[in-house]
Amino acid sequence: MTERRIFSLDARPALVEIDPDRTAVIVVDMQNDFGSEGGMFHRAGIDICGIQAAVAPTTRVLDAARSAGMTVVYLKMEFESDLSNTGRPDAPNWITHLKLGGIGEQCDAPDGSSGRTLIRDTWNTAIVDELRPEPGDLIVSKHRFSGFFETHLDAILRGRGIQQLVFTGCTTSVCVESTLRDAYFRDYHCVLLADCCAEPIGAWFPRTNHDATVLLVEIMFGAVSTSDAFVNVLSGVAAKVTA
Repeated sequence: MTERRIFSLDARPALVEIDPDRTAVIVVDMQNDFGSEGGMFHRAGIDICGIQAAVAPTTRVLDAARSAGMTVVYLKMEFESDLSNTGRPDAPNWITHLKLGGIGEQCDAPDGSSGRTLIRDTWNTAIVDELRPEPGDLIVSKHRFSGFFETHLDAILRGRGIQQLVFTGCTTSVCVESTLRDAYFRDYHCVLLADCCAEPIGAWFPRTNHDATVLLVEIMFGAVSTSDAFVNVLSGVAAKVTA
């Protein structure tokens, strides 16, 4: 019988026991339209520096997770080319994205291809190069903020015996929080790695939308930790949470 490996992750409000065999790292929407120059956010004048800053710590987390045998799941916000899953023209989903430049808008992608905003199988919805999925990683396409809405994510996780989710990605208060809340409602234990998430909305306030989500998760929906704590504990090194 194989001995199970359990790690104690330093987190707020308390230590979290991590079983790699029952834990998945969720990478939320780290795709070109949100995190790369030439993507939807960048073209709309939204500051993407925070999202880009989350790439390096997320890379370290994914390397450690894969080495420990954890499941890695990428979520991608993307729509069908015929826009059949965007909702009606008066649907909130459509109206919200219209403010940011629209769904399906033609654009010239930096790689020389003809891009379309948030459309699957284009440069726009590809994962940023530095976080490109590796063999064995899973990719789940979604068409609303939550990764659980009308997707197979829950079935995939339960089929692998996953009970705990470690969240990274963007944006913190929208797609990350929406997916994390839905995970909580489905009885998954949730951990948010604060420095692996970013939120441009409200970044100019003394307390940002990112801060609000971090606080909510710590108090109500799970636990909050950091990339250093996660990587170090998987390497057998204790780390204090400072974020």
